[in-house]
Amino acid sequence: MDEGLHLYSYWRSSAAYRVRIALALKGLAYETVPVHLLKDGGRQHAADYIALNPQQLVPLLLHGRRAVRQSLAIMEYLEEVWPEAGTPLLPDTARERGRVRSLALLVACDIHPLNNLRVLQFFEGQWNVPQAERDEWVRHWIVDGLAAFEALVAEDPATGTFCHGNVPGLADCCLVPQLFNARRFGLDVAQWPTLARIEQACLALPAFRIAAPEAQPDAPR
Repeated sequence: MDEGLHLYSYWRSSAAYRVRIALALKGLAYETVPVHLLKDGGRQHAADYIALNPQQLVPLLLHGRRAVRQSLAIMEYLEEVWPEAGTPLLPDTARERGRVRSLALLVACDIHPLNNLRVLQFFEGQWNVPQAERDEWVRHWIVDGLAAFEALVAEDPATGTFCHGNVPGLADCCLVPQLFNARRFGLDVAQWPTLARIEQACLALPAFRIAAPEAQPDAPR
């Protein structure tokens, strides 16, 4: 394989969506390798994909023969390998970077894992949890996490047009896909006015639009 970037992605995966935004903000070209999470029992469970990622999750980034797993690790890898490319994903100081990382991790570690596909499939397959109860579980944890996110950014002077200042970065890459997920489960994001405002500023940018689920080559037409 050449030294180009190959992103193993699923159009509706919020974790893959984060990385697509980051790649677009950095202005880095890449090839999408679709991994359908539902067809054939989930193609992330195929032997050839397990060989690349034993966790059987997306996204996975291949940079030549180097594999980088986990969305936050991938985004920081992009920033470290191409620090001068495009928009910086992290601010300049350790204090500011700590704030941005904490917001990103709020989504990636505290909200998203509780409503991930494999969790919901386990509820259904192992415990026969009805759809309505699974959806209630998802909505509870999204509301819980995004309410905290709103509180953290609403009154903080470090918040600007975006989650941190007036340049989109790592936290925005995580926030926008989580708001997409919130709508999928019937939640009105207007209950978080600061987050809704930041989202609108993000979605006005080409980098966020080209990374959107409906713009992906594997999205249903």
